[in-house]
Amino acid sequence: MRQVPDTHSAEPIPPAAREAIDALMRSGDLFRYTAPENAPVSLLEAEFAALLGARFALAVSSCSAALFLSLKALGLPRDARVLIPAFTFAAVPSSVVHAECVPVLCEVGENYRVDMADFAAKLDSVEAVIISHMRGHTSDMDAIMALCDARGIPVIEDAAHSLGTTWHGRNIGTLGRVGCFSFQSYKMINAGEGGILITDDADLVARAIIMSGAYEHNWKKHPVLRDAFALWQNRLPLYNLRMSNLSAAVIRPQLPELLRRVRDGRRNHDHVADRLNQSPYISVPEKLAPEQRAPDSIQFNLVGMTEEQTHHFVRAAASAGVKVQVFGLSADNARAFWNWRFLGDLPELPQTRAMLMRACDVRLPVQLPRETLDNIADILLESVGAATDMPAAYGT
Repeated sequence: MRQVPDTHSAEPIPPAAREAIDALMRSGDLFRYTAPENAPVSLLEAEFAALLGARFALAVSSCSAALFLSLKALGLPRDARVLIPAFTFAAVPSSVVHAECVPVLCEVGENYRVDMADFAAKLDSVEAVIISHMRGHTSDMDAIMALCDARGIPVIEDAAHSLGTTWHGRNIGTLGRVGCFSFQSYKMINAGEGGILITDDADLVARAIIMSGAYEHNWKKHPVLRDAFALWQNRLPLYNLRMSNLSAAVIRPQLPELLRRVRDGRRNHDHVADRLNQSPYISVPEKLAPEQRAPDSIQFNLVGMTEEQTHHFVRAAASAGVKVQVFGLSADNARAFWNWRFLGDLPELPQTRAMLMRACDVRLPVQLPRETLDNIADILLESVGAATDMPAAYGT
């Protein structure tokens, strides 16, 4: 009997994290600003900045918080227009709204990347850009940065899914003015919740640190230019979006595992992609040439299938133990832009809508062995065959 594949479990947290948590529990020293120096959150910030090749890092409560603080730290005026891809998670337009700005949605192609013609057409009407490397798919950052730099428009990278991805050898998150990452459970580094932003801009990070909740003299525990803090202290509101020492203690021992996880995730993704591309009904988009991805999931498009056949495929896969998310099929999917009703009037984005109605998402945790990967591929191929009345005779 075929074993049901486990696509939900994460890797165990390293023993060093448990030891660090025990020490924190004994000390009760959970607040990042209690210790005079070398608090776990401070150490995480230094280690993460060094790992990514950035000058500064600020650990916060979530990637959403990092995006929000990045927008506020840019000093954008109220109702500033911020260009974002229409294929992203609802937290991205939400962060724009929280920052008292206005999201402007641009089209995304069937390869899940920003449509550059629509991006360029809308760029002159905005004051900032957030690029979501959604599910780890990098848009054409050469073209994006050239267009934005020529206009002096700051770029924030939403790299929640892209820790470990590189573009021309540079770490994603270091290409724009700010890079924002997630430590939520279904990410490459797992703390349950948590986020971090990186930047080379000392004045920007000083503003973000103060607004994150560095009240009174707590900013002195950040190794950033003191002149910037002196300028902004007591002039900015506090949003209290800090990370706790407990979260940092969980994250830090996982950082040395990142390169291995990236390697394993890429190998797993490419193996399953090769299997799935044997079907005429499935297309896994190719990466762009400068991109080296760090995937822990796989996305693919269904080709030439009706909506009824798509539902049949999803049900067949689920009955065999593989959950397939088709981004546009459910009434409440937070990645389908028409479900962001909090934005009010939504634009017509036919290209993105068509893509979301056939774009599928399946988790591939990096620790899965080859046997399980083949099991997942077999289930997906057989389910497509059942949905299309096509015999599934694809070998491993």
